[in-house]
Amino acid sequence: MDAPGRRLALPVLAAALAFAVCGPLLGRGFVLSYDMVFAPRQYFVPDAFGIGGTLPRSVPADAAVALATTVLPGDIVQKLVLLLAVFFAALGAGRLVPTEHLGTRLVAATAYAWTPYVAERLFIGHWPLLLTYASLPWIAAAGLAARKHEPRALPKLVIACAPAVLTPPGGVLAAAVMVVAAGSRRLWQTVPLAIALNLPWLVPTFLNAGGTFSDPAGVTAFSARAESWGPALLSVLGLGGIWNAETVPGSRAVPLVPVLTLVVVAIAVAGLWPLASRWGKAPVRSLTALGVLGVFLASLATLPGGEALLTAATRSVPGAGLLRDAQKWVAWWALPLALGFALAVEAAAAKLKSGRVALVAAAVVFPLLTMPDLAWGGWGRLGTAQYPADWQAVSEKLGDRPGDVLALPLSAFRGFAWNDGRTQLDPAPRVLPKPVLMDDALQVGSERVAGEDPRIGDVRAATSARELTDAGIGWILVEHGTPGYVDPQLLAGATRVWSGDWLTLYRTPGEPPVKEISWASALLANGVALALLCVAVLCRMLPMRTLGRGRILPPRKE
Repeated sequence: MDAPGRRLALPVLAAALAFAVCGPLLGRGFVLSYDMVFAPRQYFVPDAFGIGGTLPRSVPADAAVALATTVLPGDIVQKLVLLLAVFFAALGAGRLVPTEHLGTRLVAATAYAWTPYVAERLFIGHWPLLLTYASLPWIAAAGLAARKHEPRALPKLVIACAPAVLTPPGGVLAAAVMVVAAGSRRLWQTVPLAIALNLPWLVPTFLNAGGTFSDPAGVTAFSARAESWGPALLSVLGLGGIWNAETVPGSRAVPLVPVLTLVVVAIAVAGLWPLASRWGKAPVRSLTALGVLGVFLASLATLPGGEALLTAATRSVPGAGLLRDAQKWVAWWALPLALGFALAVEAAAAKLKSGRVALVAAAVVFPLLTMPDLAWGGWGRLGTAQYPADWQAVSEKLGDRPGDVLALPLSAFRGFAWNDGRTQLDPAPRVLPKPVLMDDALQVGSERVAGEDPRIGDVRAATSARELTDAGIGWILVEHGTPGYVDPQLLAGATRVWSGDWLTLYRTPGEPPVKEISWASALLANGVALALLCVAVLCRMLPMRTLGRGRILPPRKE
């Protein structure tokens, strides 16, 4: 292959993987699946900045999407996010592996981008975690550059972290890789950078520390689960094990998968030795230890004593709810697993007198063959849908009248016929231009996990629309064609404002009390993070000159 072809091979493979996953999702319309909800136009409501009535679980992701949809339609934003997540995951891993062999880069690309982690987080709709996962190889590369004191490494590190810090879990995942890759001598720089980038969710979390406790029942409900005959730990080692069985690819239940997982892990561990010889022992040891920590945290609730420990932490430690759905931390393990596997294949191919190309090609397609049902939107599991016109009509009717919108039936999830009955999060909080109150309690199997919005208790206790007004509710939105019961008492005394096939909007009687919201802290936190990102971009674009001399600084020598 000629030089231009070699340079293009990795980006072409990354693009092919992205298209293979997202191909059927590229038509106009929205992919609405579980937690993944995009809207034609998202608004800057208080919850988007973490200063509403709920915990800042999607902060600053909601604000970022609101900003993006002022420029592009929401479905285009969503398609770009999904495509770029898969593309940059593959491209980043392929560029990160220290080798001059193209085949090794291609192996690393597929080993990192075509995984159960990507499939399960895509199917459950955790698009911010997909962006975080895609960013980790780039963060590691920038961190290693900072460890070597390469010029402009820190601005590169900030830029690489930007897509990853859109949610609290993503921020923690990115911060840990940043700190570990850059090394202990850079802690005085990387720790402040990590804190500054995560201020948009850290500030509202600490300001509402008394309300950051989560229901301990979530520890059991959201713990990792076995996907085949092996234990949950074995599924986690293979980058799977998500709590929701409905979002697991069917191929993960094949009896051979646990055996293949052990084989891949053994091969990857063998590949860590050549990785250490090229990077140095310290960064490889640190990244591997972080990966092992991720496996441990992801499996902790299934280990002896782990469930009791996490339950106690969730009950008594503010913010410990981050440890629920702990399978997300196994993203740390994905990097050493993919890089070690690729370098072990390279070492094995180097010992062969013939068949090297065949071995590398087999390693490239191995992830696709063992999990083919990630392709084409999970073989039809995902699809696109258009919002009915009712949603736009309701948005226009809300106007400037104060008061939040109560979404009925009281349930966090919906199943509309216009979305082929797929389970999806209620879109009202992201479609409507006002704060929306919904019941965020979850039923997971036999476990009921309590919600985190304290106002829902007032709604459940209300016996009329007048009492809802006193609780700060100015509007009631009844969503039709989805399972759930609507108590007619809550509509007693309310005025019907608009009605369609899918939605009916009511206005509550009287004038709801207006709760004062302080925007200053949230805007300051977001401003600091955004300013840091802008400075990093400028530092990457402009030549760095010494003060007063105007000459370009030479690279620092070790």
